Amino acid sequence: MTKIKVQDTEVTVTRINGEDYICLTDMIRAKDGDFFVTDWLRNRNTLEFIGIWEKVYNPSFNYGEFATIKSQAGLNRFKISVKEFVERTNAISLQAKAGRYGGTYAHKDIAFEFAMWISPEFKIYIVKEFQRLKEEELKQLGWSAKRELSKINYRIHTDAIKRNIIPEEVTPQQASIIYANEADVLNVAMFGMTAKQWREANADKKGNIRDYATINELICLSNMENLNAVFIDQGLPQSERLIKLNQIAIQQMKVLEDNQSRNLLQ
Repeated sequence: MTKIKVQDTEVTVTRINGEDYICLTDMIRAKDGDFFVTDWLRNRNTLEFIGIWEKVYNPSFNYGEFATIKSQAGLNRFKISVKEFVERTNAISLQAKAGRYGGTYAHKDIAFEFAMWISPEFKIYIVKEFQRLKEEELKQLGWSAKRELSKINYRIHTDAIKRNIIPEEVTPQQASIIYANEADVLNVAMFGMTAKQWREANADKKGNIRDYATINELICLSNMENLNAVFIDQGLPQSERLIKLNQIAIQQMKVLEDNQSRNLLQ
């Protein structure tokens, strides 16, 4: 569940059955005057649009009940709640939720039409904010994937340390110190500081130095973990590996950032 700010109105966006739904109850606060979602739902044009949407996306939609409801649209006495509409037609485009985050939610396709009922300007801004939200989610998804790849490659890195650096007779505590020391070879090469130095400089932050890395840094770090594993297998001393890895980090970050800049200019 996420909040987006459309002009001065906070609007909730949530996922229902893998689809994005937007809170109409939040959105209606932006409409001038005293209106309810039921005022919009009783409109014949609204019902026709919902009916077409349901026909395309919902094979279980009850067209017989819907036809009965639509035939009454336009009459002064006609009024129907979202809950009743969903129960009678088995609609999936609308959801009436109870509880702390309760309210009327609509599939994004329907919600954008509802935004037009509020005002054309509001529709433009909610579409813009929704697109911005989706872009941020994609960036976060990309970051998470790179972070997981970095963790996988780190296992390759630790296996190389175990095979080549850690003597059989050391205690688990001594081994953990060696692992941490080798992890800091990568941290210093990539970020210019050890994990301890980062924690001391960022006492207010949770997690570790890699949790705050950019996507480009995670890509580079993932490559470096593989390369350091190779260097360890080759028997290169730590000081030599640190210099090589730092040079690789500088070169790869320059390539990644130059490529990103070109994409932004296109």
